[in-house]
Parts: sequence; C-alpha cells; structure tokens
Amino acid sequence: MTVVTTRRLGELEVSAEGLGCMGMSEFYGRSDEGEAVATVRRALDLGVTFLDTADMYGPFTNERLVGRAIAGRREEAVLATKFGNQRTEDGAMVGINGRPDYVRRACDDSLRRLGVDHIDLYYQHRVDRDTPVEETWGALHELVEAGKVRHLGISEAAAGTIRRAHAVHPVTAVQTEYSLWSRDPEHNGVLAACRELGIGFVAYSPLGRGFLSGQIRRPEDLDADDFRRHNPRFQGENFTRNLELVDRVREIADEKGATPAQLALAWVLHQGQDIVPIPGTKRTRYLEENVGALGLALTAGDLERIDSAAPAGSAAGDRYPDMSTVDI
Repeated sequence: MTVVTTRRLGELEVSAEGLGCMGMSEFYGRSDEGEAVATVRRALDLGVTFLDTADMYGPFTNERLVGRAIAGRREEAVLATKFGNQRTEDGAMVGINGRPDYVRRACDDSLRRLGVDHIDLYYQHRVDRDTPVEETWGALHELVEAGKVRHLGISEAAAGTIRRAHAVHPVTAVQTEYSLWSRDPEHNGVLAACRELGIGFVAYSPLGRGFLSGQIRRPEDLDADDFRRHNPRFQGENFTRNLELVDRVREIADEKGATPAQLALAWVLHQGQDIVPIPGTKRTRYLEENVGALGLALTAGDLERIDSAAPAGSAAGDRYPDMSTVDI
C-alpha cells in the first residue's frame, strides 16, 4: 500500500490525501456505522490523517461518528469541521448563518460532539450574504485566540470574499468542489487568489460525487434516497453525456493500469502541491483504492490526454439543483 505523504495548507501540514466523511451519515444512501468507523480507523493506519466532517452532516451525527472513530487516536488526526449551514435536529434546513453569536455556539457544540478540546481546521461552510464576512471572521479570530480552533478555512467562497476574510484573520484553506468535471476554480479567480495569498486549496468531491469512479452506469445504481438522484448531472441527457466523459477517462486509466477513480484523483494531485483532495467514502475497500492514486505518476503527455478527454466545461449540468448557496 502506498505510503501517504504530506502537503501544506498554509501553515497546516496535512496528509496529501484526506478523507471526506459526509457520506458515512447522510446523502449517499444506505450506510453502515461499523464499516464507517472501520474506514476512518483504516485511514489513520494508512496515514490518511486529514479527516473532513461538518455539523450539518446527519445532521450532527457525523461529528459524533468521527469522534468515536478517533477516540484514543486524537493525536494522529488533523480534524476539520464546519459551521454555517444551520439545521434542526430533525434535519430541516434553517438557513445559512454567519452571525457571531451562532459561530461561537456552533464551535462549542462541535467540540462537544467530536469529544475534543480543539478543532484543527474550522471552516465557514457557506457565505452568509446577510452577515458581513468581517463579522463572522471576527468571531472566528476570537475562537483561535481562545485555543478552541487552530486554523480557519472557508468553503465555496468567491475570490473577493476570500480576500476580505483573509484581511481579518489568515485563511489557511479554501474548500471548493474541484475535479475533472468541476474546474471552475481554475477560471473564476479562486485558485489564483489562494496562490497569491499563500492559502491551501482543499478539493471536495474530487471524484465528481462518485461519477468519475466509473461505478455508476445508470441512475438506478443509486439508492432511492441518494441525493444525487436530484443532482442535475445525474439526470436525463446530462447523465448520458457525463457517462461518455467517464468512459474517456476509463480508457486512459486502463492504459495506465489504474482505476478511473485513481486516475481522476491523480489528476487533481498533479494540479499543484498546494491542492489536497478529500475523496469521500464509507467503505474501506474504496479508501484503499483511493490511496493508490498517490502512487500513480502522470507525465505531461498523460495530463494533456486527460485534459482533452475531460476539458474544462465538458460536464453537463449544474453542480447543485440550487446554485444560490455558492458565493460567486
């Protein structure tokens, strides 16, 4: 098994590949808590120590699951969680909340659920358009000063918002969807702003919500309660067109002796040492497959072929049914 190396997000050192834990609790159909806990612990064994969760996942249950999984091994993990997508216990969405009083309360609640005394990387999950980001980040700065949080991040934020937050307190990481079929950060100024300011970039859904793995061949392959059934890229003609993209990626992967997932992850890893993908999985076997991407070397010629097979803008459909929560 490949030994996982490290990369830097600003001043924070993390494993070169992380583990997205969201699907262990919600959104991606059926889950097995025992297998999920085993997957987190296997990740730590393999050196995949950068774990990503959020209070809204479950809601709230994913943080508890991750907390149980790392119990007794806290010092091995670099723990990232998020606030801002406010939900009730029954799962209803309240809205995006960046008010300072809520930030402080959300942090304390996350610390309690995770069973830890500090969070390594605390993200503003979505930008609250009704609360100036300076006010939100003023509260976040206080949490760092109090020792409850070590580093701060922001997710799905525009370049201008990132700059405003960074002026209040250094942004360690920006987390945004980035993959062979979601390449907006290359063109909307987000990656450029991160590199100008020395901010790391965390790529979530680097496998296109699993589509780029090649395991999904028809909508019926997804559980009835899988949220991807409502995602524009998984519906109708979009699904068919995106499947063609995946098949082009698969052809190159076969030639490299890799799986489509490994090739797609390797492509992300080759986009810069300041980029860390966090593929999500709830199964140990997929975790181990994903780790294999770290040992896959791609030549300049390989990268050109991949870029031709999946050029920017080639994915059919929006990333979300409702794009209004993405700060543009």
